Amino acid sequence: MSDPRAGSSDVATQPASTGGAARPASAGGAAGVAVELEGLQRHYGQVRALDGLDLRIEPGELVALLGPSGCGKTTALRIVAGLEGQDAGTVRVGGRDVSGVPANKRDMGMVFQAYSLFPHLTVLENVAFGLKLRGRSRKERRNRAGDMLDLVGLGEHHDRYATQLSGGQQQRVALARALAIEPAVLLLDEPLSALDAKVRVLLREEIRRVQLDVGTTTLFVTHDQEEALAVADRVGVMNAGRLEQIATPAALYDAPATAFVGQFVGLSNRMPTRVQGGTARVLDTDLPVLAGSASGAGHALVRPESLVVEPDPAGSGSVVSVSFLGALSRVTVTMPDGISLVAQVRSSLGEQLAPGQRVRVAVTPTPVLVVAAEA
Repeated sequence: MSDPRAGSSDVATQPASTGGAARPASAGGAAGVAVELEGLQRHYGQVRALDGLDLRIEPGELVALLGPSGCGKTTALRIVAGLEGQDAGTVRVGGRDVSGVPANKRDMGMVFQAYSLFPHLTVLENVAFGLKLRGRSRKERRNRAGDMLDLVGLGEHHDRYATQLSGGQQQRVALARALAIEPAVLLLDEPLSALDAKVRVLLREEIRRVQLDVGTTTLFVTHDQEEALAVADRVGVMNAGRLEQIATPAALYDAPATAFVGQFVGLSNRMPTRVQGGTARVLDTDLPVLAGSASGAGHALVRPESLVVEPDPAGSGSVVSVSFLGALSRVTVTMPDGISLVAQVRSSLGEQLAPGQRVRVAVTPTPVLVVAAEA
């Protein structure tokens, strides 16, 4: 898997802490602050939205919290922001306990799914609004807001109003406004979910570029796997109020620590197997098993790109469908035992396959997570 976090060649890096990723320093040398969540709990009646969440975000790091609806990721962000209180646990920013500090005193910038721009103010005035509340001079407000608009690529739009901008442009303004106050921490709550697919890709890259440039410690909440893997230094997968695993995008994808992570992040084929002597036999191939795998009988979680599909009249598999995805194609194959497998192949090979065609299916010897049969 290619590393989606690559920045420009002139970006410096700092040593990572144990288990973390190398963190980019800003071009201007600004240092972020550490954010620590310790034992956070939040209950809504009988529902445990957070069940003892522990997380440390390193200075200048961008961490994405990923998970299904109701897993607690947005609750965690709102507690960090001070918009909601925890039932137990501590939030520290730069080593200081801010658990009892009001939201407007926490020095945090926030960008939500809704742009929340003032329609009666120009783009420049929107970006400068937080500075005005902080008593900055008119000249200072204009200069700082202008710099932030240049940073997000909207320097030529400062006299326009929100209604004159596209959705993507409005979200850039919201990002510039959050950064204008020079927050200690930037919080992003599903900031791209209201945009169409192409704009989302462009803007997520823009958010990452700006975050690298400014160097602000950032917490990004999303339900979109591709989004999280593309922008974050580390991704934390949440489930039922708990952090199942936090790792670099590549490590999370290649070495899931739990059955939930393995089945939630990316596509996986569940293939019957038995673990013996640290290996699992799948399609007549012995595969090394990852730490945390079940013992004995279970299912190996095999990624589509780890399957090899070749036309073979004597093959045991039968092609069900071929989906063109650009450079790659996704091939669905039915095996004699009735199991349906999904493979990812080069489109040049996909063009040679058709529904009903016999194929041979093999697996490359990459490590797999084996989950219990009932998982």
